[in-house]
Amino acid sequence: MTATRADLLVEALPYIRRYSGSTLVIKYGGHAMVDEDLRNRFAQDISLLRFVGVNPVVIHGGGPQIDELLNRLKIDFRFVEGQRFTDEATMEVVEMVLCGRVGKDIVSRVTRAGSLAVGLSGKDAGLIRAVRKRLPKTPASPGEDPSSEEIIDIGLVGQPTSINVALLNHLTAGGFIPIIAPIGVDDNGTTYNINADSVAGAVAVALAAKKMILLTDVTGVLDKEGTLLERLSESQILELKRSGAITGGMLPKLDCCLTALKGGCGTSSIIDGRVPHALLLELFTDRGCGTEVTL
Repeated sequence: MTATRADLLVEALPYIRRYSGSTLVIKYGGHAMVDEDLRNRFAQDISLLRFVGVNPVVIHGGGPQIDELLNRLKIDFRFVEGQRFTDEATMEVVEMVLCGRVGKDIVSRVTRAGSLAVGLSGKDAGLIRAVRKRLPKTPASPGEDPSSEEIIDIGLVGQPTSINVALLNHLTAGGFIPIIAPIGVDDNGTTYNINADSVAGAVAVALAAKKMILLTDVTGVLDKEGTLLERLSESQILELKRSGAITGGMLPKLDCCLTALKGGCGTSSIIDGRVPHALLLELFTDRGCGTEVTL
């Protein structure tokens, strides 16, 4: 048993060398945020990364917690094209849950694990600038002005346009771990609810991160037979899309990974957040823990 544990440490050594001193962007969501044991293990993983010289930046979701409070307050909610319709009442709850309950819980757990964490939203020092997201109902015809498309109203849902890199660099240089709620603001002060994957991609590009990791509730990207695909290139992803092997919520995650890579992020992976210490397995073992996406 002792030798086996020592072998694991030796196996981790080249990967610690690879990532030490670099920035990793991690999107934290799904079952890993609900299960008590996994929440503590995630905090331990983030703290360990900081202790071995990695600069983790965490962007978190909180959909189930938002649903719970909306139900308690008897506020009706719905989803449009897979996205939460966000009116002013819903936006208040989203901001309350993400910036308060969820964000501060993560900060508290990471701090208890021994590191210094700071909870942020996109409003803090203009961290996440955003614009209202346009969701076209039908694609424009060839040659037609895209602005003529019929737009589906999804309310105060935004997409990031810029990230305050100076703020994040200042925090990580000081030894702090940023824990970011995906709330953005435009030039007029309007607050927007933003998909956490989209924010993770934007932050990874802005920071030129060494790696971006998206935690999910599946083992990774699967083929039609349900077999895990441990490595996927852009051309393979396009083929899997055409064949219908990849559908649903995995599509925007893969698009997010490709966008981050094309924007200068080193590598990106989609991993199973239900696995204890999934982050460490992905980063510091030969096998990894999910699907690595490449160009």
